[in-house]
Amino acid sequence: MEIILMRHGKPAYEGSPKVTSHEMANWITEYDLSDTGDNMPPESSKRLASSALQIISSPLPRTLSSLRALGCEPDVVDEAFREADLPVFAIPGIRLSPSLWAALFRVMWICGFSRKVESMRTAKQRAKHAANILVRCAKISDGPVLLMGHGVMNRLIARELRSLGLKEHRCQGNGYWNARRYRFH
Repeated sequence: MEIILMRHGKPAYEGSPKVTSHEMANWITEYDLSDTGDNMPPESSKRLASSALQIISSPLPRTLSSLRALGCEPDVVDEAFREADLPVFAIPGIRLSPSLWAALFRVMWICGFSRKVESMRTAKQRAKHAANILVRCAKISDGPVLLMGHGVMNRLIARELRSLGLKEHRCQGNGYWNARRYRFH
């Protein structure tokens, strides 16, 4: 039994190179609505995806368009696999790149400041539920199961898979299109 956690391709939305914290809320909304445009997966990701007997996905456009780019359709699309939301904090007078704001807001989220979005504790509970879905699907399919997911949520799910006795078999890294493979030993 193998579970593959793959991160989606690079989203097409870039937005402004620098935004205020207030503008970041709109940037996050646009990013969440974005697909991957013409960003194509490497051959290694295509081979890995083609080995899956069952394909599971987050409902966000960037994961669904990533699967289409791989020539795949999801068997299961579930909110349990969507990315952990970013809180937005008002920090007036500063313009930063969206990636710097995202890193700052993610650190604040990890430290327990979730504002109006799902807390880290709740995201961990969702990751536990997601890991159980993946294990159940892998047992039923009796072959590789691919999750097309997101950076933070895939890491939280990976932690839960390890707690269930799966071992990381291979890791391509954390970037776009990269995957981690888990197996029971």
